[in-house]
Amino acid sequence: MSWISVLVVAIGVALVAVALLPLIVLLDLAGGGDGLGLCTGGLGGCRTSYFDGPELLGVLGLVIFVLVVAMRAARQAQAAAERRQEDTTFGPSVGGRDRLGGW
Repeated sequence: MSWISVLVVAIGVALVAVALLPLIVLLDLAGGGDGLGLCTGGLGGCRTSYFDGPELLGVLGLVIFVLVVAMRAARQAQAAAERRQEDTTFGPSVGGRDRLGGW
């Protein structure tokens, strides 16, 4: 497994973790917790402004966007490395076109 494959797996794990973060916070709040530090006094004592939710959504959206762009770049680099490895493994063609009628 090359370092590019490890990077692709790490970015995938990060994407899943960021996508599941709001669910984990809500489950913690529903269970009587502090929402992983979001509401220190629990759900009843949570004081937030009108902009906390959209700000959190914007930050999570931006992080997911950056991770998707990084995943795309890593997958393209992985494909290029595999193509390069294929080219060096198989070598040049032996020129069978002459034997097949020259088409």
